[in-house]
Amino acid sequence: MATWNSRGLRGSTLEELINRSNEQYLEKGLGLIQKVPTPITPIRIDKESGHITLAYFEQKSTVDYMGVVQGIPVCFDAKECNTNTFPLQNIHEHQVKFMEDYEKQNGISFILIYYTNRNEFFYVTFEKIKGFWDRAKAGGRKSFTYEEMDQTFRLEQKNGILVPYLDGIQRDLELRD
Repeated sequence: MATWNSRGLRGSTLEELINRSNEQYLEKGLGLIQKVPTPITPIRIDKESGHITLAYFEQKSTVDYMGVVQGIPVCFDAKECNTNTFPLQNIHEHQVKFMEDYEKQNGISFILIYYTNRNEFFYVTFEKIKGFWDRAKAGGRKSFTYEEMDQTFRLEQKNGILVPYLDGIQRDLELRD
């Protein structure tokens, strides 16, 4: 049974930026993407604040976000990295399997990575993730580096969208054609 201890809401800044971007995409009629809640069972609750301080995950989660963009089903996970090397242990095997199955159903799967040390966002295609994953499974490096990121998938804030991942989806679709 996996347990969770509150450590300052890791990743909450990235989540807030993505959630705001999702709201803006919805307001503009461009897509409907929602955060997928992770089911937990509380074990310890702080009596004063009412916050959960210890819990266990009821089941393996899939990805952080799911929805539809212009009729295309999409799912993605959001990850933060504070160095130039991203450990693949931060992506779980069941998540890779879920994204692979999602792709087989003509959906688009990807990961958004926020390099906090550089203040840069990247859209990482499922194909690229699978390549890194397979390399590690074959005995290769168990991480990937910033230098391995495709710079054409770096996301620049524009038109008020904080994390413009629709640009990444558009580029991903162009490469698939």
